[in-house]
Amino acid sequence: MKFKSIATLFVIVLSAFLFSCTQKAPDPVAEKAAIQNVLEKYVVANETQNLELIREVWGKGEDIIVFGTASHEKLVGWENISNAIKQQFKTFRETYISVSDQVININRNANTAWFSEIMNYNFIFEGKAVSYEGIRFTGVLEKFDDKWLIVQSHLSVPNTEDFSD
Repeated sequence: MKFKSIATLFVIVLSAFLFSCTQKAPDPVAEKAAIQNVLEKYVVANETQNLELIREVWGKGEDIIVFGTASHEKLVGWENISNAIKQQFKTFRETYISVSDQVININRNANTAWFSEIMNYNFIFEGKAVSYEGIRFTGVLEKFDDKWLIVQSHLSVPNTEDFSD
């Protein structure tokens, strides 16, 4: 009887091991490409003022956060973020964004990622061309149901003051 219990235990442990070995390990190259696609969609959505496309790449919870360029700019929750984006779309025209120096990192379980990039952001505001160069854009994405979504971001504009003597 004791032999049968040990054999059963061995079969269960072996089955669990084999099952865990058959699960496909995350492919970091494919995951980074998927995240890069999300970030590109976000740029296109801003350039074309497509709120539906922005909705596709952002998390929808009340715990998502955007920190803006000014110290008082903190938006929490999809509704607040969405309202700010709508307001931006009402005031900006002909937006063009270029991205450089993009870095994407993924945790070992491939369910959380973080990124940084430099953006040049150009648009028309009240009939005048506006250009911000060297904006630092960073953020965090989480994977939900095999889909990467932005859950936190921060924009900062470089200081233009000269601190040299």
